Amino acid sequence: MPERIYNFSAGPSTLPEEVLAQAAKDIVNFNNKGMGLIEMSHRSKDFIAVADECEANLRELMKIPANYKVLFLQGGASTQFAMIPMNLLGEGKSATYLNTGVWAKKAIKEAKLFGKVQVAYTSEESTFNHVPKDSDYTVDPASEYLYFVTNNTIYGTQFPAMPKCEKMLIADMSSDILSREFDITPFGIVYAGAQKNMGPAGVTVVIIREDLLDRSPENLPTMFKYKTHADNGSMFNTPPCFSIYVVGLVLKWLKKLGGVAAMEKINKEKAALLYNAIDSSDFYRGHAQPGSRSNMNITFNLPTPELEAQFIKEAAALGMDGLKGHRSVGGCRASIYNAFPKAGVEALVAFMKEFEKKNS
Repeated sequence: MPERIYNFSAGPSTLPEEVLAQAAKDIVNFNNKGMGLIEMSHRSKDFIAVADECEANLRELMKIPANYKVLFLQGGASTQFAMIPMNLLGEGKSATYLNTGVWAKKAIKEAKLFGKVQVAYTSEESTFNHVPKDSDYTVDPASEYLYFVTNNTIYGTQFPAMPKCEKMLIADMSSDILSREFDITPFGIVYAGAQKNMGPAGVTVVIIREDLLDRSPENLPTMFKYKTHADNGSMFNTPPCFSIYVVGLVLKWLKKLGGVAAMEKINKEKAALLYNAIDSSDFYRGHAQPGSRSNMNITFNLPTPELEAQFIKEAAALGMDGLKGHRSVGGCRASIYNAFPKAGVEALVAFMKEFEKKNS
């Protein structure tokens, strides 16, 4: 195998090397059983232990109270765009949404199929280069919940603090879950696709307050009811076993690092290195406004699209892959999730300085 590169991809994204090494072994021979983890029955004692340990470690790391259920579901985070309003809205019910990017827009579109939706704030006119402050919008008193996306991968924005309002919060945390500490108790639902900051694609973690399980309409299909999965320990049907297992390994790795608080400190340091390089130069220009900058996805532009293409090509030749920005924004994007090493950020910053010298 060649030397590992620095993977700046927005997702699926880089995983800890020790996790990959352990997973590679366990695909072939798990717990010395003579068969691989991906061959094992999800009803077996060994896999149930894997799932239980994964849930226990997530509860510990995120300080999840006992009155919340942890579900391991399929269908990606995009399925949650519909499942949430399917279970919590209905005739005569409404919800408030904050439109801060592509994934929020998709969630709004789905929610409108099941109830009334008030879009209390949108930053679309400024190409989603910022997130709102609490004072920038009003939550409809009739709303069942306030929905928002904590971190916007495409535009490189992130809520610096969770919104405060009297209504229940619901959040898509697919791209910054476990990257910083927060209080989960104001939330009714927190969910995240694993493939950005928790593990491989295939599993979506849903953390839901228990009292919400009985809110779903009677005519809702069985598989789309949260209660179905909660009552069956996420095993009403065959779960994404391998993905759950790898998430469990990532959680063990995170615990060894010192938990979410330690990870938050590291993430801030990594992001500061890159933002300092952008801010100290007229050659690079950040997309996100300073007060809304993400510590996970850092978006920036160069003077011309031609220089951006050259930058991405030369960086890839040096082992820095995945730096091309999303087509809706262009430019460059460096995704530096929990598992992304600080050395990779330092390498990128050094390359940025050299590239500017040669091309300015």
